[in-house]
Amino acid sequence: MIVARWILMALAALPQNEPERRAFPEVKAPAFPLPTSLEEWTKRREATRKTLWTLLGDLPARPAKPEITTLDKQDKGDYRLEKLAIDNGAGGKITSTVLIPKGPGPFPAILYLHWHAGQYNLGKEELWQDVPGGGGAKRGEDLVKRGYVVLAPDAYAFGERSGLGPDGPKQKGGQEELTLSKTFLWMGRSLWGMIVRDDQIALDVLAARPEVDAKRLGATGISMGSTRTWWLAALDDRVTASAGICCLTRYQDLIAEGGLHEHGIYYFVPGMLKHFDTEAVTSLIAPRPFLTLSGADDKGSPAKGVETINAFCAGVAKLHGKPENFRGVLYPGVAHVYTPEMWREMTGWFAKHLGGKE
Repeated sequence: MIVARWILMALAALPQNEPERRAFPEVKAPAFPLPTSLEEWTKRREATRKTLWTLLGDLPARPAKPEITTLDKQDKGDYRLEKLAIDNGAGGKITSTVLIPKGPGPFPAILYLHWHAGQYNLGKEELWQDVPGGGGAKRGEDLVKRGYVVLAPDAYAFGERSGLGPDGPKQKGGQEELTLSKTFLWMGRSLWGMIVRDDQIALDVLAARPEVDAKRLGATGISMGSTRTWWLAALDDRVTASAGICCLTRYQDLIAEGGLHEHGIYYFVPGMLKHFDTEAVTSLIAPRPFLTLSGADDKGSPAKGVETINAFCAGVAKLHGKPENFRGVLYPGVAHVYTPEMWREMTGWFAKHLGGKE
């Protein structure tokens, strides 16, 4: 009996034949070929932008003139600092920080769009993170000392907007982000659409400031801030020049690499792959200057997809007769990180195209 029981136990421990598991079906977007003529591209560009606005959801119209409350003003010696609350006309206040150089303007300006990184308490305060390799210099101060007015807005659920979601002040972080996404979906909107809309309102405010030259507006950010940058630049021609650091993700390649978990719920636009992939968005920026800086080991942006996007954008810039207005760099051995070389590339790009200091 003891031997028989031992045999049964041994058999039970052996691997059992499981039914064959079906892999998730391959996800493919329709072909979005490189245009062969500027005339063809002009028509497709207009149609693509219209589709993107539709995919973002039934977004409320932006305020014609946003109501702005100045919360604080500070003299920082070399520059002035203001803290603002901008009414977004949809029940929210876009808390923002503005840095203004001293001296005669108007100045070029940069919309600084913060990352995600799960740092919900940080938001626009990324301005006070160290410049990569900058010896302790702060990012916002570095840019304002180069001669730019800098405006950094908090996105939904971040910074001073944390705890203001549908479930109240006790619901913060990722759970607040989820409740915002759920609520907006019920309203026929997307969380990403509402984030892009807020960034466009922040651009409205920046462009209207008397210290700003509205013909020299830049946008930049890393990670989620990068994605906010290239979506905004694609949908709003007022962005004169843009620089996206990391997070240049082609969605089909992300799925193929099993990397969807690398991005939060904010990142996903309903119906996107029924029409096209990321190169359809980024290519709308041409012929305006657009810089992409990516790490080849960034798990959230597979290198194969980055190469596809960069090649497509380069082709469209060339079609416009402005090949110098696109630059895409893929750094070997670099992951999802802001390197000193990337910071130098970004500041050099804006110095060239917006007229700030090198």
